[in-house]
Amino acid sequence: MPRFTRRTALTIAAGAVTAAAVTPAATAAAADAAAADPSTAPGLNPVLRCDLLTRVTPRHNWLVAAVAIRYAAPIDPCGGVIPPSAFHVTATVGGKTAARTVTRVYPNTTAEVDDRADPGRPGDHLIIELDPGDANARAAGATDPLPLDRAYAVRQVADVTARGGGPVLAADPFAIRNEGVRTPVVDDFTAGSFTDSTGFELDFRLHQPAGYLRRPGAGTRYPLVVTLHGGGEVADNNMTQLTANRIAVTFAKPERQRRNPAFVLAPQIPLPRPMEGQDGTDWTDATVQGALIQLIDAATAAYPVDAGRLYLVGLSSGARGILNLLPKQPGRYAAALATAGWGDPSVMERITHIPLWADHSVDDPVVPYKEGRFGKPGTWTLMNALENAGAKVTRGQWGNDLPKDQFEARSRALLHQARRAGSHTLFTSYPAGTTPVSPHGAWAQTYENDVVIDWLFDQSRR
Repeated sequence: MPRFTRRTALTIAAGAVTAAAVTPAATAAAADAAAADPSTAPGLNPVLRCDLLTRVTPRHNWLVAAVAIRYAAPIDPCGGVIPPSAFHVTATVGGKTAARTVTRVYPNTTAEVDDRADPGRPGDHLIIELDPGDANARAAGATDPLPLDRAYAVRQVADVTARGGGPVLAADPFAIRNEGVRTPVVDDFTAGSFTDSTGFELDFRLHQPAGYLRRPGAGTRYPLVVTLHGGGEVADNNMTQLTANRIAVTFAKPERQRRNPAFVLAPQIPLPRPMEGQDGTDWTDATVQGALIQLIDAATAAYPVDAGRLYLVGLSSGARGILNLLPKQPGRYAAALATAGWGDPSVMERITHIPLWADHSVDDPVVPYKEGRFGKPGTWTLMNALENAGAKVTRGQWGNDLPKDQFEARSRALLHQARRAGSHTLFTSYPAGTTPVSPHGAWAQTYENDVVIDWLFDQSRR
């Protein structure tokens, strides 16, 4: 029998120095005094805590997006704008200290970035947003998270006043260092590990729907989305499969969970990487694939999963894993999304009945669009094989650099075309030169595309 275990989530150690060795008792006393009568010390508002706010982005991976400082009393600029020049932020990354560019500063009621044009509201947190284009904005190296505990220093270099000229925050000669690192959505995933019947271990992250957490015994069954990462995320940190791209995060973000509550399972292949698959890719390795199948079995047995709504999504070698696994279990999965994948055309006849939406950049240099990888053809060739086997394939082509609304409009038109034709196999191609950053990274738009994600959740084996 497989051993099903959980491990403590990967955390980043915290520690901070604020205002030169102020004791907790003194800080608490100052906070109580300021909260009781802020007018006794105009512009003074003791700092209680400082955290980094990171973000998993579609194209630039994991970045430090902002610093959140919590004060003893609420901050209210009375409609005034807090100038970015009032704060100086430096980051020490890889042994080098350099400035971060402050773009916006505003108060908020929680330690959260507000993406609205007019952000924030009076509250006890001050959000200092940072330019994602800074060279030292990264929260991870090539694979592993960077050690960001106490890595950021924030100093207020000018007084902040309200619109009417009254004091809000006084400049401070002391720098504040971050205590913790927060990553919205990613922090909601539980870390665990699974050991299969052969003794092979897969780490994983699991997002559990809010309804299940509130009432685990209610009997409600939820879809399960299994996300298969690419070759670049093979590691031992149980983190990179969430932060290197938004494949798992997109299914767990609050707005999607409100619309489609689901379990999201994100396993990670360990190092040293197994590469014994017939075409040298990890998810087709017999050891890895066997453990993955047993992990999915264990998750569906341990949690209230709707067996008719199991979904596979993956990119690059994760898409290769999907196209290898589906023919072996053709009656198990309700639908799949496969981006920049490759596979064996001879087995496509086994999956003509499975709803599949695939996409690929025409100029992909890592997994060529037609030729594929390791002697196994790419998506274009596989779609032709599906069509030759009897599937109705609905094709579309447009730029991968279109704005979100236009991109989704093209996806919606393709879906309408497929429905009119009675097709559940869709294939999107991106012309040469239209996939930003890297032509291999076709997935950035895929998992930001609400049309595609809505389509996935509409599929069921019932």
